[in-house]
Amino acid sequence: MSSTTDKVSGKVNEIAGKAKQAAGKATNDREMRAKGAAQEAKGKVQTAVGKAKDKVKGAVDRM
Repeated sequence: MSSTTDKVSGKVNEIAGKAKQAAGKATNDREMRAKGAAQEAKGKVQTAVGKAKDKVKGAVDRM
């Protein structure tokens, strides 16, 4: 994946995860809250990977 794709997918997963957590909290569904937290964490990792790819590409481009 490209860095942009990673960052966009990461943000989408973060938002979806937060929504699942809110829905789980509203319905008192622990499993949904846990799945939402996991999805949000996955999104944060994807976003970080995208940012890291940008930094590596920037460093390579400056060489």
